Amino acid sequence: MRRSIDRVNHIYNYSIVNIGYTTVTSGDGEYLISYSIGTPPFKVYGFVDTGSDLVWLQCEPCVQCYPQTSPIFDPSLSSSYKNIPCYDDTCLSTTGTSCDVLGFCEYNANHFDQLVSRGYLSVDTLTLDSTNGNSVSFPNTVVGCGYINNGTLHGRSSSGIVGLGNGENSFATRWSSSIGGKFSYCLVSSLSKSTSKLNFGDAAVVSGDGAMTTPIVKKNGQSFYYLTLEAFSVNDKLIEFGEPTNDGNIIIDSGTTHTFLPYDLYNRLESAVAENINKERVKDPNGIFNLCYDITFEGFDDPLIIAHFKGADIRLHSNSTFVAIGEGIICLAFSPYKMAILGNMVQQNMLVGYNLVQNTVTFMPTDCTK
Repeated sequence: MRRSIDRVNHIYNYSIVNIGYTTVTSGDGEYLISYSIGTPPFKVYGFVDTGSDLVWLQCEPCVQCYPQTSPIFDPSLSSSYKNIPCYDDTCLSTTGTSCDVLGFCEYNANHFDQLVSRGYLSVDTLTLDSTNGNSVSFPNTVVGCGYINNGTLHGRSSSGIVGLGNGENSFATRWSSSIGGKFSYCLVSSLSKSTSKLNFGDAAVVSGDGAMTTPIVKKNGQSFYYLTLEAFSVNDKLIEFGEPTNDGNIIIDSGTTHTFLPYDLYNRLESAVAENINKERVKDPNGIFNLCYDITFEGFDDPLIIAHFKGADIRLHSNSTFVAIGEGIICLAFSPYKMAILGNMVQQNMLVGYNLVQNTVTFMPTDCTK
């Protein structure tokens, strides 16, 4: 997500068929991708996050940074790096910006998990690998160059966040015409050592047996990808979202680990799941999840859970609906909250494709290790 120099070469390189991809690896419930930033390209790593817009990374000189094992990007060594002035439309349209004493745009990015990054809003060239073996450069991509970064990113090689949200300044939106408005990912299990790919362009099309598509609901002033969840079913029992079911009632977010549901819906889902498991409940030793079981000496028959989206009935695998907590204890990987968020755990071993032209998300069960 950054910038190139030659406009003619830029247009030629962005034929949609040969657009880029990047490798996705799992780390403690978050998914790390590699890309290069600047001129010459400097390799960095970031967690892919469809719940935020900005691509930001730690930059030198770092006033306050979390530990990072890989080298930190120094923008002074990139010939294509430029700070964005405060009067620029990009600064004015980005949430949480302010001006420094020299008139340059500063950003302040806050995430659900109390991760905070502050620094300069800038443009630079972002480079990805491509399906034809050559790298593809994205010039003048909006980037946050963070010099104050607080919080925790699991996996200390991460430089920051790669925002693929639905806002006007995200990489996916600004480069929509170049990537055909399409990207997709396939998330391996959080315990897997295998990798998969985040694809852009024609390589991101999700189709075939088992593919199911649901519309994205646009909301004014919001950059999240909203879907419409109509109900869950647990074996033969239907648990409706609520009356009435409002369009755009759940956010799909690759940057959130487990799934959050409104309190009433969660309670009804938990009860239905518990009714179908003939085992005594135990407490989560970490105090995170509500419905847990000890399977040290014997397994259990997990119920079939289906998420009924508008136009798409998605069967959720037990490996993604239950999470191992400590020795021999598993828990339902859902939590009650004031809003609904579809986290990355239930998206594991699912090819998930976003089409920003047709405003749809397509799910297809897939072995993401292959």
